[in-house]
Amino acid sequence: MSEPRTRLALLSPHRVEAGDADTLAAAIAAACAAGDVAAVLLRLAPSDERSLVNLVKRLAPAAQAAGAAVIVACAGFAGDLVSVSARGGADGVHIDKPREGTLRELRDRLDDGRILGAGGHEQRHAAMEAGEAGVDYVMFGGLYADGVAPDAETVIERATWWTEIFETPCIAVAHASEQVGPILATRAEFLGLESALWLGADVAGIQAQVTAAGEADS
Repeated sequence: MSEPRTRLALLSPHRVEAGDADTLAAAIAAACAAGDVAAVLLRLAPSDERSLVNLVKRLAPAAQAAGAAVIVACAGFAGDLVSVSARGGADGVHIDKPREGTLRELRDRLDDGRILGAGGHEQRHAAMEAGEAGVDYVMFGGLYADGVAPDAETVIERATWWTEIFETPCIAVAHASEQVGPILATRAEFLGLESALWLGADVAGIQAQVTAAGEADS
């Protein structure tokens, strides 16, 4: 059987807190057992650095035991996210809508093989600037923290454009099941799944779609 060309990336709900950790860790382990999960993006609620480190320590092993990378995001956190990620045992950090110069600064600090990702690219030039800054992936789509969904057609258009031109991998995010097929057609390296698609949902069914798409192209 051919290997699927696209792997899964799981996006946690926004603003994960310590009280969510046990349930979320179990769900991550179950999803990783059901699909070929390359990465888990933990979107944490802002807190003090020590609390965030402890939260990452509780969540990361569930993904890493299955071979998935753990990437930490924390919108609104004024502290050192690189330190949180490293001390918590995660594999990297993710920044949405980074300010000018932020990605290059983080790239200089994450020079030991740790992952730097960026998302929230509403304009093409923002994604290109992220690529030039040396990110390991760009992400298109993903629900905003207020629950608003980005336009699905724009996500597909951006992913198609990116994969045709650039070598830096991209994550194209689906927040509804009907978006999975069109995203797979973009040939994005990673299919991002919003939490509604993998928390207690049919990850094996989505993985079957990914595998079938890869076999159709082989």
